Amino acid sequence: MSPTFRAFKVRNFRLYATGAIISNTGTWMQRVAQDWLVLELTHSGTALGIVTGLQFLPALLISPYAGLIADRFPKRRVLTVTQMAMATVALVLGTLAVTGLVQTWHVYALAFVFGIGTAFDAPTRQSFVVEMVGKDDLSNAVGLNSASFNAARLIGPGLAGLLIAWIGTGPVIMINGFSYAAVILSLYLMRPDELHTPKMAGREKGMIRDGMRYLWRRPDLMMVLVAVFFAGTFGLNFQMTSALMATSAFHKGAGEYGILGSILAIGSLAGALLAARRVRTRGRLVIGAALAFGAMDIVSGLMPSYLSFTAVLPLVGFTALTMLTAANATMQLGIEPTMRGRVMALYMTVLMGGTPIGSPFIGWVGQEFGARWSLIVGGGLTMLGVTGSVLYFSRRQGLAIRPRLLPRPRLEILPQTELLADKAAVDVAPRVA
Repeated sequence: MSPTFRAFKVRNFRLYATGAIISNTGTWMQRVAQDWLVLELTHSGTALGIVTGLQFLPALLISPYAGLIADRFPKRRVLTVTQMAMATVALVLGTLAVTGLVQTWHVYALAFVFGIGTAFDAPTRQSFVVEMVGKDDLSNAVGLNSASFNAARLIGPGLAGLLIAWIGTGPVIMINGFSYAAVILSLYLMRPDELHTPKMAGREKGMIRDGMRYLWRRPDLMMVLVAVFFAGTFGLNFQMTSALMATSAFHKGAGEYGILGSILAIGSLAGALLAARRVRTRGRLVIGAALAFGAMDIVSGLMPSYLSFTAVLPLVGFTALTMLTAANATMQLGIEPTMRGRVMALYMTVLMGGTPIGSPFIGWVGQEFGARWSLIVGGGLTMLGVTGSVLYFSRRQGLAIRPRLLPRPRLEILPQTELLADKAAVDVAPRVA
């Protein structure tokens, strides 16, 4: 089997990946349909930003607790519950849209409830990957998961755009509700005796605080967290910025908007397949990719036409995906097994928790100053924040930086990170819908 696909030799992972690509396709379809529904109801970029923010707000509020749940309970059972919860929300929103009863506040409320399910799902799912494939194939499984996610992104938005024009937003959202059955079935068909299940963490006082202290004592990981925070808060708002560019800057319809998501996924898929072949990652790759992503965000905002904008989007997707997979790997290769769920929950809090702040702000920028500025400002703040994290945390941990390479610094991770990587049961998995 090709090194790029070696994790597929594990039966449980094959089942999971099959269910995931079906569900992810449905999720990307709902993202496009939900955004389009909000624009139909409000014609407001600010409202679009509010919906996105509400959907990610639970990640900021409850992800640390969700990580504790992932450490204390069987992950396969937790994932089954979260998938059923998110399916229910999608079916309710789809039904409201089909019947014509949907109002803006319905979308706000259901986006928040959906976000609660996602907040519990994400750290559990990420830490479950190592239980399926083991330590040796973990990095490969991460890349393949990301490839599945972005293959779905390649298919889902374009298909959603066509279906919205044909049957409307409601049925498209309902399709996503039914797609969760694929993941639930894959979890049911797994062989528990083939999972690398660690001992569940016992209930102790101050477990969440222990995870926070663990991270604070690791400046190499804190540097990655801060860089990811700025990119996630101000730069990774594709569904909103693409909608604003399609409607406001280029005056296109639902079909052309859906195509933008698929074109963005071409670069993301390329980055994911490259990540699947990568044996190890270092902090300097995270920083370099984050700076490149911010720069490409700015460049995309400066494109004068729809065609030139679509030509740049694959590079935006490639740099974003490279940053995310490298950040996951750098974080998790040094994590102690008993901290896995909690640390990854904190990572997801940082990655998604800034969206309730950044999305409404970027949406307001797009509405007040034009859609292009939502990308220019987002990319600029990403680059500024990443550069600041490098300057601060490199001093704190004594990393070697060659000034002539700035703004793409050469960072060397502390030796203790490599030592921990050999001792710890590692877990890397990018965010899946």
